[in-house]
Amino acid sequence: MFFGKIEEIDDLISFEASTVKDLHKSFEEAVDDYVELCKKAGKEPLKPAKGSFNIRISPELHRKAIHTSKQMHLNLNQFVQQAIEQAVAAY
Repeated sequence: MFFGKIEEIDDLISFEASTVKDLHKSFEEAVDDYVELCKKAGKEPLKPAKGSFNIRISPELHRKAIHTSKQMHLNLNQFVQQAIEQAVAAY
């Protein structure tokens, strides 16, 4: 038996099937059902992003990031945002 779960949403959506072909169909049905339920409830299907999050890095990397951001005349948030933007664009 194959099982699947849809990530990055607030609700739990899972699906299952005994073959890969049926799993694909089960996934599509689960998504269609979820989108329809969201429409009826008047809510967005995706998990909202707040725009803030906590990260854990080594103290050495943290210190280097602070130093580099100061050299670039940016605050640490601006520096991290630029680094993420560049990484996402390159992906």
